Amino acid sequence: MSRLLIGFAEESLVPEGKRVRLAGQFYERISEYVESEITATAMAVDSGDEEMILVSADMTSIPGFLMELVREKFSALTDEISPEKIIVAATHTHTSHTIASPKASGDFSATTKDILAEFMSSDKEYKALVTADDSVIDPAEACVFVSEKIALAAYRAWKNRREAYIANDFGRAAVGMCRRATYTDGSAEMWGDTNRADFVAMEGGNDSGIELLYVFDKDKKLSGIVANIACPSQILEHRSFISADYWGRAKANIRAKLGEHIFLVGLGGAGGDQCPRDLVRWVHPKTELNDPNISRPNLLKRRADPSMFDIEGCNRAGKRVSNEILSVYEELDLDRLECDVPFTHIVKTLDLPLRKATREEYEHAVREIEYYVQKNADKPTFDYSDNAKMYVNAGTIKRYREQQTEEIYPIEYHAVRLGNIAIVTNPFELFLDFGNRIKARSYAEQTFIVQLSCGRGGYLPTEKAERAGHYSAYITSGNVGHEGGDLLVREQLKDIQEMFGEENE
Repeated sequence: MSRLLIGFAEESLVPEGKRVRLAGQFYERISEYVESEITATAMAVDSGDEEMILVSADMTSIPGFLMELVREKFSALTDEISPEKIIVAATHTHTSHTIASPKASGDFSATTKDILAEFMSSDKEYKALVTADDSVIDPAEACVFVSEKIALAAYRAWKNRREAYIANDFGRAAVGMCRRATYTDGSAEMWGDTNRADFVAMEGGNDSGIELLYVFDKDKKLSGIVANIACPSQILEHRSFISADYWGRAKANIRAKLGEHIFLVGLGGAGGDQCPRDLVRWVHPKTELNDPNISRPNLLKRRADPSMFDIEGCNRAGKRVSNEILSVYEELDLDRLECDVPFTHIVKTLDLPLRKATREEYEHAVREIEYYVQKNADKPTFDYSDNAKMYVNAGTIKRYREQQTEEIYPIEYHAVRLGNIAIVTNPFELFLDFGNRIKARSYAEQTFIVQLSCGRGGYLPTEKAERAGHYSAYITSGNVGHEGGDLLVREQLKDIQEMFGEENE
């Protein structure tokens, strides 16, 4: 073991003088202003024998083409570290860039909107809810811009490496809750109405834990924090502004207390079925939103959280997170700080089974779209609402075509041991149960599950969610089913146990 060198850096992802096409909803949005700055925050770790650069990016996802660009641009800046040792994870804010590959991406780049357009008459055009002008950054241009900023943050963090101490710890704050309601007929709905006579229960649990790593300089002064929470940062997901959501609030609060020099690397845990809203104590958004899934016919007033669709809710969640991080820090025993710890970083490619559609499902989807198109033949254009209504069917057709030539869905993942903690990544919106299985059986003192990392795999639902259906559990919603989730759990547990095994024999 060698003494750790750790560095931090942060880069803004807000393009100067440009507005942004916002990602994350069926309907198109263009940013009207910057509500809070979106950033890429990097932590570089070096032991002399091993290295890692961990980047948290306020993005909806980190598709493979973005990772490729980041590594290309990082390699142009330095050859001191393999670009494969860079991990980039999205916080899953829905108020950040829409990006597109500057290069051709192959068959998997086709969208459900593209499939739907095939069934439309050739003279029927897609009409966006809002249209972009020259003041809006193009998605391909945005991809290049974001990749440059992430690469620069990673490079600067690497160059900022200094002697450091670390201490892992644990906090608890209520942020994430299950977002899938189940009903007496065995079905489930994401954002489902719980004020129904046939409501039974929430499909999954929640995890209020915060996995924490505090980093100190050689004088044992705090320099940065890594926090891992099983909830996407999407309180403000429907709004038309740029925002880092609750992670941005938490960072601002911590810096107000401890100084602007403190870095916060916010990482999303297994949160595919999690959200920052309580569906049982439903508090409606202050203003109507363009999302039929959150309409409530029998709306009742509740005394609960402030609306977790609005600024007040974002402030509350951010405050909960920052208060807990600060509270744990204030009670931290500085005698626990370590500088010589085991450090291992494994990078792997894992072939997971592609989730497949049956011939019957494909033929049913074709019939449904053909009927829908015929029924709406008089409409001069089609728009996001048509795409949303036909999303499941278009996605089923897309998958059926893909599976004619593809059997597997390869992913990149990282497994890291840093002192007493394990870090394992995945490119999915991973349902909580999978993450809990890893944490419960891990040999590590603490296990950080980092989703939406180094790829964009869509949702990875449990078997019970697949049976119950709806968005997040449809074939359309992701590339891999529960069998792939089981395999991911087994492989990552094997990696963790090998890294920590000697101490537990």
